[in-house]
Amino acid sequence: MPADTVTVVSRATTEHVAPAERIDYWEDYNRRALVGLSCTSYSDQGLLARQTNIELAAIRLADIAGNAHAIERSPQTVRSAPKDSVFATLLLTGDAVFLHEHGCLAATAGELVVYDTRSPYLFGFSSSMRQMLVDIPRDLFDRACLAGGLPAPMLFGRDTAREGTLVAALRSLLGGLAALRSGWEPDHAEAAVLDLLRQLAAERTGGRPGHDGYRTQLIVAEDYIERHLHDPALSTARVAGVMGISVRHLARIFESTGRSPARHITERRLEEAHRQLTGGGARDTTIADVAHRWGFSSQAHFARLFRARFGRTPSEARAATSG
Repeated sequence: MPADTVTVVSRATTEHVAPAERIDYWEDYNRRALVGLSCTSYSDQGLLARQTNIELAAIRLADIAGNAHAIERSPQTVRSAPKDSVFATLLLTGDAVFLHEHGCLAATAGELVVYDTRSPYLFGFSSSMRQMLVDIPRDLFDRACLAGGLPAPMLFGRDTAREGTLVAALRSLLGGLAALRSGWEPDHAEAAVLDLLRQLAAERTGGRPGHDGYRTQLIVAEDYIERHLHDPALSTARVAGVMGISVRHLARIFESTGRSPARHITERRLEEAHRQLTGGGARDTTIADVAHRWGFSSQAHFARLFRARFGRTPSEARAATSG
């Protein structure tokens, strides 16, 4: 593989393993590929799980899915299979409990748990689950994300609007990396992941976020815009407010794209409206419905912008496709 390519280093699944042997297989694979652990299954089928491990420079990303189960790093396992990393686990589907020395965290889909692998823990999943786990060498996490290290396991995603926005942006970034469709170089991907985690840590601990890299801030802004394109109230001021920055700074972030934040919002809405009007089922959709769906409060305003952008009216675009 070229050095500038995000690399899949290993894959595993228990699907083709005899049910009685699945736990041993899974524990052995994780001991070699990720971390030493013990596993318990709560299904009559035994453990049904799959994992893909991806290398991003000095950190790794594990895409893990399975049925109801629990994994544990007991004090004995911590001693016999040491691991000096911080794990950042983003739960995509399912619910989980994270038991540790100082208490219990309950996580739901869309939330992030960050914890130190040197300390014992139990992670339990009550139903089918999928998670993205970022494996970060502890010294790198201390330097890049949280000076002084992680005081205790932390749960992110529900405290503030900015925190939720950062976790959503991390989810978007990790999803693209796991699907091998992001176009990121490993060093840049690593820097973006670490910067988002740094911003989350600063948000929680009260530290100063510092001067965030524009590329990472652009990920956050674009992700927030994509998730709110339908909302007529979406504006540059709202995006800036959620990110905790000024409108002027938001404009600087978008300079590399060649268009302003407001223009980006309008362009993305027009692109999605055009896609809907020229795609399957376009004849069953009214122009007014399309305009409303993509955040345009006025059909006449939408029609003017659409014609200026695509050289024909919404009706003409739909008719051309239907013909």
